[in-house]
Amino acid sequence: MAAYKDEQRGTWYVSFHYYDWTGKNCRKVKRGFKTKREATEWEHHFRMKEAADLDMTFGEFVQAYTRDMKPKLKHNTWLTKEHILRTKLLPYFENKKMCDIRAKDIIQWQNEQISYRDEKGKPYAPTYLKTLQSELSALFNHAVRFYELKSNPVVKAGPLGKGKAEEMLFWTKEEYLKFIEAVKDKPYSYQAFQILYWCGLRVGELLALTPQDIDFDNKV
Repeated sequence: MAAYKDEQRGTWYVSFHYYDWTGKNCRKVKRGFKTKREATEWEHHFRMKEAADLDMTFGEFVQAYTRDMKPKLKHNTWLTKEHILRTKLLPYFENKKMCDIRAKDIIQWQNEQISYRDEKGKPYAPTYLKTLQSELSALFNHAVRFYELKSNPVVKAGPLGKGKAEEMLFWTKEEYLKFIEAVKDKPYSYQAFQILYWCGLRVGELLALTPQDIDFDNKV
């Protein structure tokens, strides 16, 4: 790799040939680097991405993964995936080389997710843990399938979370009528539970209600 000085601008640039994914010989020129080192490092990273060299870091591979997958996915689907990559995966794996990430590294990451607690002391839901692991595994599967990574360390590390949420328990009508009878002496609670039960609202939806949301004339 070589970098060249642009005497007129006082900056450095790189100019080189590479083969793209179709096998075509292409020329690449990139200007405006302040130092020779910056220029050569940029060329090195570019060549790794084009050559699908799994010596690249996880963070660098995420860029390649984004380039490959983003055009194929619906916008909202990609936003969900990108959020998990940015907030749950990159902070842990960003500077690790893809070829050096082992099952033990995945297990340590799993344990961190399991031990997480929010400001109210609540952990991640098992279904959310499953989603996080699925996204991480999908990225490594992509590396195995298209970038010659030997194996997926997420598979070796074993499962995380649950695919299905815990079964929800519902009151029968008879059970609800017994309950509501017991809170008749508490007007606010009584009215709140009546609306929640008979209208099928969530708590957040109830709290967001305003008088304008209710049609008193038609009783709806």
